[in-house]
Amino acid sequence: MDSKRRYGEEEIREVFARAAEEDRASPPARVEGGLTLKELQAVGLEVGLSAERIAVAAADLEALPRTLPRRKLLGIPISAGRVVDLPRELTDREWRFLVAELRATFDAKGEVRAEGGIREWSNGNLHAVLEQSESGHRLRLGTRKGDALETTVLGVMFAVMSVIVAFLMVADGRTGAALMVPALMGLGGGGVLVANALRLPRWAGEREGQMDHVAAWTRNLLSAAPTGVKEA
Repeated sequence: MDSKRRYGEEEIREVFARAAEEDRASPPARVEGGLTLKELQAVGLEVGLSAERIAVAAADLEALPRTLPRRKLLGIPISAGRVVDLPRELTDREWRFLVAELRATFDAKGEVRAEGGIREWSNGNLHAVLEQSESGHRLRLGTRKGDALETTVLGVMFAVMSVIVAFLMVADGRTGAALMVPALMGLGGGGVLVANALRLPRWAGEREGQMDHVAAWTRNLLSAAPTGVKEA
């Protein structure tokens, strides 16, 4: 782990919660600017937690995939993403294993390409990228719901048009059954927006669950396999 890495308030609480799983201990009071691992260990000693347990808890935290902020449209998520720090670079053979797992998890064949030390598997807006980072290597997973913008614009357009048409018809003196046309337009537009509000959060949650699975699977692959020279 990077000795210069500073853990934020939420991360500090998580580290202490993991380290104190058996020995109940309270996390430190609110800190400004975060704490390094050595500072965390020093605080841990003060509350009865060994430096080793703090280090293990911090390592477990590092192993968790980082959640990328969801992009939203009218407050509804339209993207999902994870970033996974890896202990080392994948070999060619491990990369083939990962591609097979990606295809099985997302039920998509996708395309594989490599350029400038970056490896990528993609299927439409869904992608998995292996790349170098400041601390070593990482796997970046991300996707965007392709039809979210189009369906939302369509729903808003029909809803707005229904109001305009209804206003013009009333101004023209037409009422009663004649207003069924803008009413149906409004129902159609509203139905599209409601459908998006119901389906897109489920879609984002499903994709994030799949990405968490791929993240855990990849780290297990690297922990089980010996390090070594890339295979042909």
